[in-house]
Amino acid sequence: MYVTVKGRDGQPLRRRRVLEEYGVAADRCNPEARELADCVDGKINEVVLRLKKRDYRRAEGKFDELKLAVETLSSGANTVLLDDRGMPSIMVALPAQRLCDLYGGEITSYHPAWVLDGRVKEVIYLSKYMNCVADGRAYSLPLRDPHTFFNFEDANLFCQNKGQGWHLMTNALWAAIAAWCRKNNTRPRGNTGMGYSHLAPHEKGLPTAMAGSREVIRTASGSGPASWNHDHTPGGIADLVGNMFEWVGGLRLMDGEIQIIPQGMAMRYGRDAYAKDSRRWRGITAEGDFAAHGEKNTLKIDSLALGDSDERDHLLGAPFLSTRIQNRSYLGPYPDGNQGYLDCFFSELKAEEGLEVPLLLKILGIFPDEACTREDGIFVARNYGERIAVRGGKGGSFERGGISALHFYNPRSYDGSATVGFRCAYVSP
Repeated sequence: MYVTVKGRDGQPLRRRRVLEEYGVAADRCNPEARELADCVDGKINEVVLRLKKRDYRRAEGKFDELKLAVETLSSGANTVLLDDRGMPSIMVALPAQRLCDLYGGEITSYHPAWVLDGRVKEVIYLSKYMNCVADGRAYSLPLRDPHTFFNFEDANLFCQNKGQGWHLMTNALWAAIAAWCRKNNTRPRGNTGMGYSHLAPHEKGLPTAMAGSREVIRTASGSGPASWNHDHTPGGIADLVGNMFEWVGGLRLMDGEIQIIPQGMAMRYGRDAYAKDSRRWRGITAEGDFAAHGEKNTLKIDSLALGDSDERDHLLGAPFLSTRIQNRSYLGPYPDGNQGYLDCFFSELKAEEGLEVPLLLKILGIFPDEACTREDGIFVARNYGERIAVRGGKGGSFERGGISALHFYNPRSYDGSATVGFRCAYVSP
């Protein structure tokens, strides 16, 4: 039992939060909406209690009402999917998009985010919220403090542990969502200040972690306004910009070479497919073809600035796209550390003179297209060692955060951050 606390409008605060989450004015909602909100609140609390107790008995069928309530309140934009223990996550269904849908033009082929081993998947389900973790599994639940202090391998396992079809959100899907936002003029804001949007300081989320007594590091998942969602509606994907960076699957820098896992196989992999030496990793040539690591003419990140052996974290200059590396940003003996780095605004990333950037790099959000602006965030790279991609930004990023912000900053083993999160996705087997 818990005490029901009421707000100034007479609504229980817990109910009011659910109504606000789905854009229903608490003082104008009908009895059905209040009943649905109470159902969501009650069922989410049951989920949290079960996860804390590791109580998965008789979970099957227990959350049918939650699914119905979420789908009704969101007008079908959100749904509830169960893992193989019968425990729920709130998801957003993303129907397959063609390149012409996202970028204009006449290319009618599907965006690679929805293509798995040559077959188009009609829909991919993505976590509405940055994920929390319980008993080694990822969950998309509202008003939680997102999971922190874990590495890239952990993120993969938290998703895979949920059962067949569950996987870490891919970079390809992130890029497709970013393109959709630009196309529809709904670039999301988020916690890029200290608990607020630096672009609209009146927009705030509920604090969950503080630095000292006044500075907010993180906010609760989905606690910001609809403008923090990818489509600026209550049913959209929350917190893609700001709050925490997010690990994404299928993209890395390997000794400065851009590598991806093609054919959508980042959505379906064994536990070793993302391994550092996995043969699934492929470079991209200047012609847009795939190549093995070390082959000539693959695309890389270079710098005009000379590198050094300084062991501290420090900026050396701006990166650019090239087919060779003349200047590594670190020359010392520890390439998996965090030493010199390169950065620029993502929209201002350039290619070496005479290099025609293949369309694939723009489709995968690795190189800016014509619609990108400074509002899309920054590009950061260390062109030495293995660097796994994170995207989006964090609390305190300010103008450096954005829907296309891309950091090749940390090795896969990095687990010491309160500012890197993740979210799982689901595709039917």
